[in-house]
Amino acid sequence: MGTAIRLDGKLTAAAVRAEVAERVRERTTDGRSVPGLAAVLIGENPASKVYVRNKRKACEEVGIQSWLIELPSETTQRELLDQIEELNSRPDVHGILVQLPLPHQIDEAAIIGAIDPTVDVDAFHPENLGRLMAGHPRFYPCTPYGCMELLRRNHIETTGREVVIVGRSNIVGKPLALMLMQKRTTANAAGGNATVTVAHTSTPDLAAVCRGAEILIAAVGSPRLITPDMVKPGAVVLDVGINSIEGKLVGDVHEDVANVASAISPVPGGIGPMTIAMLLQNTVRAAEMLDG
Repeated sequence: MGTAIRLDGKLTAAAVRAEVAERVRERTTDGRSVPGLAAVLIGENPASKVYVRNKRKACEEVGIQSWLIELPSETTQRELLDQIEELNSRPDVHGILVQLPLPHQIDEAAIIGAIDPTVDVDAFHPENLGRLMAGHPRFYPCTPYGCMELLRRNHIETTGREVVIVGRSNIVGKPLALMLMQKRTTANAAGGNATVTVAHTSTPDLAAVCRGAEILIAAVGSPRLITPDMVKPGAVVLDVGINSIEGKLVGDVHEDVANVASAISPVPGGIGPMTIAMLLQNTVRAAEMLDG
């Protein structure tokens, strides 16, 4: 993989999971509740099924209870809202996630808004995004949190650095920009204190913008969009993209960028495992806030 240091998400996620497992053990030893995560999966999307299976396996590994509610693709919005209402009322459920994308007949915003913010461990609810914006997060969104932890645990400093994020989704680009630009405080421990530029596929001369980055993060869902000529020599590159080309998983960053960057996260095995590890961390945090 070129000359760049490989930022191994599997290895880093294993360290996070070990810490989560210890927190769960301490809770149960003290007689407190076992953290519980409920996942709702609608339809037969193969990628979604894999994601949910991986999340449940990770829960089992660290001692978190998990439930999977599988609903047919023709499920109505009302039926899904009723299911969420039932999960919101269960004291043994500390985290709820509804696997996206949803079928066309269901309004994603309505579903996200229906999840009780105190159990919204994906941190997609408008209240949780607002708290993040204000620098008083309840939870950090899992993929941005995974990016920040991968940098931190590999001793890559963000304070004062020029960061470019390519991508502006509500799931990655926007919340990650907020986290990276904010001060690091007691209430906001993952603040990056960086100078942040958010770019996207409509940015004029995207290559020039990317070349200004000391840390470049690609989260746009466009296979191999970032090529070596777009990367400042010695930059750190995080590849959040997961795209399938002829059955092979590739990122948003071309493989040859590893010859230019000083460090790079691989696809697969980079941000993906970190996302799941941070979901587990959020679920335990939710249990701690709800049940002590």
